[in-house]
Amino acid sequence: MISQPEPIVRRKLSDEVFARLKTLIESGELQPGDEMPSERMLMERFQVGRPAIREAMQALANMGLVEISHGERAKVLKLTPKSLFRQMDVAAKIMLSGSSDSLEHLKSARIFFERGMVREAASRATAADVAALKDTLIRQRDALGDSETFIAADMAFHSCIAQISGNPIYTAVSEAMLGWLKEYHTEMLIWTGRENHTLAEHEEIIDCISRGNPDDAEQAMIKHLERSRALYTLKGKAEGANG
Repeated sequence: MISQPEPIVRRKLSDEVFARLKTLIESGELQPGDEMPSERMLMERFQVGRPAIREAMQALANMGLVEISHGERAKVLKLTPKSLFRQMDVAAKIMLSGSSDSLEHLKSARIFFERGMVREAASRATAADVAALKDTLIRQRDALGDSETFIAADMAFHSCIAQISGNPIYTAVSEAMLGWLKEYHTEMLIWTGRENHTLAEHEEIIDCISRGNPDDAEQAMIKHLERSRALYTLKGKAEGANG
């Protein structure tokens, strides 16, 4: 039996330009750091108008393939795990803001992930790694009373644990989840002394890592994150400190 004919859909000019430019990047003809051809050159090359070029370039930028700067030619970006996750930021935050279930799923995923990361850190950490973790703890202690700086140091602490793995994807995942959760953390500026619990728990985690004990490190991390998970809420009504 002859199948039903599939209609041929005419693509927008900008979609065609986008596809061709994307191919130039994927094929390596345009390398990271290269400037994209000027609008005029692309208009002549593809025989299209300026709007189609600009739409295509914006689509490339939205994918994280190029960087557009005012008054300069767009440049091809080097794709990294961090840049890939950065593209998901807006969509992830919208998803989380509209669903308490999604936020709970993220908190659970973070605990699962951090358990593995801290075990890896306890198995691999060097003296320099432990020193770096202690530095973040000092920065966080010095930031008591300054919520933004305190939370930034908190995030740096957990990112530092992921970095010990030596795997940039782990680091990117850690920083992405922390960034998404931060949206539901920084509104809680009523300090109740719980920030001292955070410091004590971080110190305990560092001690377990320095002793090279994955089991103790995992239990210390679970205790820390299970306590702090209630502080992340969609409405930001919980009193709190940090995770």
